[in-house]
Amino acid sequence: MNKPTQSAREAIALLDAERRRFLRSAIGSGVAAFGLPFAGSALAARSVAVSRVEAGRHERFTRYVFAISSPVDFDTLLLDNPARAVIDVRSARLTNASLPSAPDSPVVKGLRVGVRNGHDLRLVFDLKKRARPQIIILPPTDGGDYRLVVDLPHGAGEETVIAERPDVPRQESAAQSGSGAFRDLVVAIDPGHGGKDPGAIGRRGTREKDIVLNIGLQLRDLIAATPGLTPVMTRDDDRFIPLRQRTEIARRHEADLFISVHADAFRLASAKGASVYCLSQNGASSEAARWLAAKENSADFVGGASLADHDKDVASVLLDLAQTKTLESSLDFGDRVLRNIDGVAELHKETVQQAGFAVLKSPDIPSILVESAFISNPQEEKRLRSAWYQRKIAESILEGVNSYYTAHAPQGTRYAML
Repeated sequence: MNKPTQSAREAIALLDAERRRFLRSAIGSGVAAFGLPFAGSALAARSVAVSRVEAGRHERFTRYVFAISSPVDFDTLLLDNPARAVIDVRSARLTNASLPSAPDSPVVKGLRVGVRNGHDLRLVFDLKKRARPQIIILPPTDGGDYRLVVDLPHGAGEETVIAERPDVPRQESAAQSGSGAFRDLVVAIDPGHGGKDPGAIGRRGTREKDIVLNIGLQLRDLIAATPGLTPVMTRDDDRFIPLRQRTEIARRHEADLFISVHADAFRLASAKGASVYCLSQNGASSEAARWLAAKENSADFVGGASLADHDKDVASVLLDLAQTKTLESSLDFGDRVLRNIDGVAELHKETVQQAGFAVLKSPDIPSILVESAFISNPQEEKRLRSAWYQRKIAESILEGVNSYYTAHAPQGTRYAML
């Protein structure tokens, strides 16, 4: 390749600080409110005002109504111990609205609000029992406001569904600051397989998809209880999600780390031990080529400079550098997780392995895949079925996350300030 021009060198120099923003903008995102698409960047550019909050008890549910200046995008989740329903309303702020007293409700204790990541409005419903909210956005009537309506059912909340916004939730950090001055680090948790894909099946009929979901949920709760960290699940129930969509979910939530949880299998029942994988060099190279081909019209930015301003070779260098840096971070992170798993489980390999797993191919998010044990090994299948072992694997992964961020917490994050 010819020596890069001065403009190319300047773009490359900006890469390390801005590579994540560039790669995320390359994907783009859209949101929808009652069926209408909105560009993600356009939505983020404005702040939606929440001017009034009302609450009341109905026969079958407790209802909260938020008057909003325009349609919004939002994320939602349920947390246990204690029971909470959390809704993050993107690019929104509470103006002079006062919060109503909690109605005499069999399910709701009260409502708390705070600022999330400096620009999102977080609504936390403290619950008397688990209840899954049903959420709709209503258009204005008689020149009034849009309305975000949250219904919390008095009955079996697990049977209700989220309306208008079926998305993967952004989980709550237990010590979220209301100031919004520093952001949480987002950890994406990906329990492998699910739904029509059971994954590997042990001799006793143990299904990989069930085991790794249990581990993932344990890890979610541990991360949610860690100040400065916020978990995001690619799935929190028994559903099938395509591989590419899993990484898209992580990117949509601006994940800082991606952890895919699996249980290994092999034709020989004697195979045993836990492993940690990162992307292989060959996998990274082919993925970079795929990304460049997909973005030939280049509305991408590196530190504000469009890739269209540079030739194809320079664009290739920029993306390759970004992915190389991410791979280095993945290997470092993976090694820390592996070291913590050692002692809880026998290791299949003493070092981080590399392979072309599709879920590890995010050029902008350090990603690892944890094989928790061999489900094809009868002894390890028994261990995988143990709640104690599932918990220990989750704790080991969390320790790896903490070890990594103790060394590499980005500036401007709450974790770096602790």
